[in-house]
Amino acid sequence: MADTAIDYAAVFQALPGMVALLTPELVYADANEEFLRMSGRTREQVVNRYLFDVFPDNPEDPSANGMRNLAASLNRVVTTGERDAMALQRYDVESAERPGEWEERYWSPVNAPVCDAQGKVVLLIHKVEEVTELIRARERAPGDRARVLEAELYTRARELQEVNERLRESHAHEREVALALQKAMLPAPDPIGNHRAAVRYQPATDALNVCGDWYDLVDLAGADRVGIAVGDVVGHGLAAACVMGKLRSALSAASLVADGPAQALDALGLYARSVDGAENTTAVQTCVDWDTHTITYSSAGHLPPALLCRDGTVVFLDGATDPPLGARPEHIPRPEATLDFTEGDILVLYTDGLIERRDEDIDVSLGRLATALTRHRRSAPELLADALLLDLLHHGRVTDDTALVILRL
Repeated sequence: MADTAIDYAAVFQALPGMVALLTPELVYADANEEFLRMSGRTREQVVNRYLFDVFPDNPEDPSANGMRNLAASLNRVVTTGERDAMALQRYDVESAERPGEWEERYWSPVNAPVCDAQGKVVLLIHKVEEVTELIRARERAPGDRARVLEAELYTRARELQEVNERLRESHAHEREVALALQKAMLPAPDPIGNHRAAVRYQPATDALNVCGDWYDLVDLAGADRVGIAVGDVVGHGLAAACVMGKLRSALSAASLVADGPAQALDALGLYARSVDGAENTTAVQTCVDWDTHTITYSSAGHLPPALLCRDGTVVFLDGATDPPLGARPEHIPRPEATLDFTEGDILVLYTDGLIERRDEDIDVSLGRLATALTRHRRSAPELLADALLLDLLHHGRVTDDTALVILRL
C-alpha cells in the first residue's frame, strides 16, 4: 500500500457527501459528483464561476439571508484560517428544470481552510449536508408536537447563529483595543545615538494578537551606553499583556538608576512579587557600552542572548543565568557577566517562541538559531530580523509568542 500512488482527484469525486472547493475569491475550483447531483447543476454550470452567481438568494423572498450568512462564514475562514461550522440554513435554490421557480431547501454547511506552507489560505473546503427531507418529514409527522419541535429546532439554530455573530463582533472589538494597547506599550524604538535596533513582535497564531513578551531599549547614563532587555510573561492575551506592561515599565525605570543589569533585575524581582500573574516571568537585561566595547548582562531564567561575530561565529551570553522572577532567595544577588565585542558584531535578544519547540532539546533549538545567524551574517539588522522569523518560525508549528531585538554593535 505504501508504494501505491493515491489518486486524490478520484478520492475527492468519490466522497459520499457534498463537497466543493472554492478560491478565496469565492469562485468554484471544483465540486464532487455528490455536490453536483444534489444541487442539480452540471460541472460547467459550477466550476470557474462565482459562488453567488451560481446560487443567489431567492429574489422574491425579502427575508432571504442565506447568501449573506454563507459569505460571512467563508470570509471568516479566509481571514482567520480557521474552520467555521454554520447553523442550520434555509437557502432556497432555483430549479434547474424550471428556471424562475425556487425550491425551499435546508442545509447544514461546514467551511474549512486549505493552507500553503506559509499558512496562507489558498482554497476553501465547502462541505454541505442537505437536510430538506428531514425538515419535511418532521412537518408531515402527525400531531402538533412534531411541528412545534421542528419550529423550535430551526428557531434555536437561528438564535445560535445570531449569538455567534455578536460574539465575533465583540471579539473583533476586543482585538482592536488589544492591538492599540500593545502598540502603545511596545512602540517602534527611536534611534539611540548613532545606533538603531531592528525589533519584531509576533504573537502566537492562536492568540488574540497580544501577548506577554516584551522588548525595551533605553539610553543609559554615560557617553555611549544603551540598555536592551527582553522578557516573557507566562500566558497569552490581554491578561498577560497587562502584566507585561507593568514589568516592562518597571525594568525600564530600574535600568536607568541601577548599578548594572543584575541590580535592575533584582529590583524587578521585588516589584514582581506584588503583581498577580508575574510569577515565573523570565527576562534578560543587557548594557552595551561602546566606550569600553563591552556587553554586561544578567538573566532571570531567560534564554541567552546571542552575539554574532563578524567572522560568522556565534557566542551565547550564558555566563550569568539565574532563576525566573519570584523563584530565588531575595538576599542572594543575581549574577552578572561581561563580554567584549568588536565593532560590526551583532547582538540578538529574543524570547523562547523564536526557537523552542515541544519535545526538542534546547541545545538543538539554540543550534538552529546559531546556524540561521551564521547563514545571514552579512544581512543588515532589519533584513536579518525578517530572515530569522522566516527560517525559525516555520520550523514546525509555532505555539508561543516571539519578541526579537537585533542591534549592530
